[in-house]
Amino acid sequence: MSYFRPAIDNMVGYIPGEQPKPGIPIIKLNTNENPYPPSPKAMQVLQDFEGEWLRRYPDPFAREFCQAVSVTLDIPEDWIIVSNGSDELLNVLIRASAEGDSRRVVYPMPTYVLYRTIAAMQPAQTVEIPYPTNWQLPIAELVAAQGAVTLIASPNSPSGHIVPIEDLRILASQLKGILAIDEAYVNFAPDSALSMVREFDNVILLRTLSKGYSLAGLRMGFGIANPRLLAGLFKVKDSYNIDAIATKVGAAAILDRIYTDNCIDRIKSSRTKLAIDLEKLGFIVGESHGNFLLATPIDLQAERLYLALKARGILVRYFNEPGLQDKLRITVGTEEQNLLLVQALTEII
Repeated sequence: MSYFRPAIDNMVGYIPGEQPKPGIPIIKLNTNENPYPPSPKAMQVLQDFEGEWLRRYPDPFAREFCQAVSVTLDIPEDWIIVSNGSDELLNVLIRASAEGDSRRVVYPMPTYVLYRTIAAMQPAQTVEIPYPTNWQLPIAELVAAQGAVTLIASPNSPSGHIVPIEDLRILASQLKGILAIDEAYVNFAPDSALSMVREFDNVILLRTLSKGYSLAGLRMGFGIANPRLLAGLFKVKDSYNIDAIATKVGAAAILDRIYTDNCIDRIKSSRTKLAIDLEKLGFIVGESHGNFLLATPIDLQAERLYLALKARGILVRYFNEPGLQDKLRITVGTEEQNLLLVQALTEII
């Protein structure tokens, strides 16, 4: 006898990247965290936080954070929904919109595998459309799948490629369901699909503070869409899904654009240098617009190389997924971390 729904018994749970305890001497390049500290202004808010805000329930709509996003992105506050990381927003979106085979979840693969897990929890049928080798968006196939929700990550993980805005516009114009554009890594990319939320009622953008703002541990995300689309999502989200600390710290972080831009520039510069260093070692490295690289080793199997690096105290990400078994996703670290990675790879190879 099972205590759970058949969908839960049959699904495979999401396996996050390894998270060693703080203080363990390890170079962590496996889960795409920002290698630099959060904004000093955000840290000051945390240090000055008053206990009275913990005694009370938080604002269920995180309006202080919405105001900060509104100022930063020039978007009306009522076009914003705040979530406990963008993962929660994905959950809310699929829970509100998808169900069974009649209301499918559609996305190209390989991409963020949590999409599959959240759909299975609903449960909702998934349709996974393979990306071609040139990473061109398979628009016709995505439209033909008739998804209640179509998910496109741009920049995409683990590939790092971006989807041209015009391709996203064509897709949005042909879909009958929702187009969710996952921009978790948008801070590292040259462009955003932000303008599309005004053009299309069926488009929602998903953002997070985990990557560009060094706040993965805070669990703060948000969505941007026409209020008519957001109305259904507000019905589904938890009443107090964002705590008072996250609201205030997140607002301070997103307003500190100078600090964020400086960190992003350093990561982009390191990304370029690391790609060159890996290519010199014989890796095939795809162009990336995230804070990571997808690298194919030539002289060793990817899984063996992942294990050899782990034995040396360096974590990178290996995916046992179709099309990825011969590749490693490597987060861009600090200059010192990247140097130690390259030295270790040189010794192994």
